[in-house]
Amino acid sequence: MVRVGIGYDVHRLVKDRPLILGGVEVPHHMGLLGHSDADVLIHALMDALLGAVGKGDIGRHFPDTQEQYRGISSVILLAKVNHILKEEGYQIVNVDTVVIAQKPKLAPYIEKMTQNIASTLGVDEKAVNVKATTTEGLGFPGREEGIAAQAIVLLSSM
Repeated sequence: MVRVGIGYDVHRLVKDRPLILGGVEVPHHMGLLGHSDADVLIHALMDALLGAVGKGDIGRHFPDTQEQYRGISSVILLAKVNHILKEEGYQIVNVDTVVIAQKPKLAPYIEKMTQNIASTLGVDEKAVNVKATTTEGLGFPGREEGIAAQAIVLLSSM
C-alpha cells in the first residue's frame, strides 16, 4: 500500500532569533518566531508525514502549550515522527519540499538541509529533495515578513 501526505507551514520573521531551516542555522539578520526552533521546512515535512499515515499534525503531537517543546530542535521532533511512521508499518519512498523565502538566498545550505533530513529519517539522500524559491517580492514572503514551506511525501507499507 502507498500513502501520500502534504504539509504546509508558515512562521513570522523577527529579530533576535536564529534562522533554522532543515536543521541548519542560516546566517540572517532575522529568525523565525515559534515555540520550538520554528523550522518551517521540518514542520511542513512532519505534517506531510503525519498526514500520510492519518495521525493528525504536529500541533496534536507536540503542542505549543507544553514547555518540554519550548526551543526544541525540530530535527528531534522529526525523529519522533519517523518513529510513528515505523510503528504504523510505513517507510519513506521519497520526500519533496520547497521553502518560500525572499531572503536569504538558501542555495548554499540546501545540501546540508538534505543531508540532515535524510540522516534523521534514515533514508538515502536521493530520496529527499529540498528546493527554495522566492515570490518575486509578492505577499508576506516577498515583503520579508515570514517564510513558508511545503512538503509532499510518498510512503509505502513495509
